[in-house]
Amino acid sequence: MARLGRYFLEGQPLHVIQRGNNRQPIFFSRQDALDFLAWLGEAADRHGLKIHSYVLMPNHVHLLASPDQADSLPRTMQSLGRRYVRHINMRHQRTGTLWEGRYRATVVETEHYFLHCSRYIELNPVRAKLAADPASYPWSSYRANALGEVDALITRHSVFADLDPQVYSAAFADGLPAETLAVIRNATNSGWPLGDEKFREHIASLGGRRTQPLPRGRPKRTADVSAPSRPFLE
Repeated sequence: MARLGRYFLEGQPLHVIQRGNNRQPIFFSRQDALDFLAWLGEAADRHGLKIHSYVLMPNHVHLLASPDQADSLPRTMQSLGRRYVRHINMRHQRTGTLWEGRYRATVVETEHYFLHCSRYIELNPVRAKLAADPASYPWSSYRANALGEVDALITRHSVFADLDPQVYSAAFADGLPAETLAVIRNATNSGWPLGDEKFREHIASLGGRRTQPLPRGRPKRTADVSAPSRPFLE
C-alpha cells in the first residue's frame, strides 16, 4: 500500500522516524552520535524545529518535535541528512546511500498521545534489549524529561509544564500497553494522525485529506428498485 503524503502544521507535534538503508547501522562510533546530535540541534535552531524527545538507535532515529513553520521539519531533515551522510562517507570510507528512503512523520495529538509517544521513543532501547532501563542509555532525552537533567537539544513542551518529572519517570515502570504500542506504530508507519476521532476530523478539515483508512472490502451494494428481484448468477 502506498504511503500517504506527509503534511505539517505549525506548532503541532510530529513523531519522526529515520531508518538506515536495509536497516543497516547509521552510527559507527560514539563521535558519530555526538556529531549527529550537534548538527541536529544546529539545523533545528536554524529552521525552527523544537525537539521534545529523541532516541538514537544503532540503525534508526526517533524524534518528537514541533515545527514553527510548515517547512521546519523538511528543511531540518534535509540539512541534517546531507551533512551527516557526507560526514559518514568521508570518515568511514564508504559510498552510497545511508538512509532507507524518506523519513516517516505523523502528527500527534497533544492531549492524549504526546506523553505516550514520548515514552514510546525513550523506551526503545529497553524494548530492543540495549539497556536495562532508559536512564542507562546515553543517547536519548530520557534523563532530561524524567530526571530534569540539562540537554541543550531539548525544548520542553507545555505538556511537561505542570508535570513533575518524577511522575513522568514513574510511568516507565510498566512500559507501554501492547495496544498503545500497536496504535503508535500503525500511525507512524502508515502516516495516519496519532489521536482520537475528534483530532483526526480536525486534521482532515485542515489538511483536506483522509486521516484514517477506508473500510476493508468492497463497498456494500445499495438496493436498486428497478432491478429484478432475483439472485445474481454464480
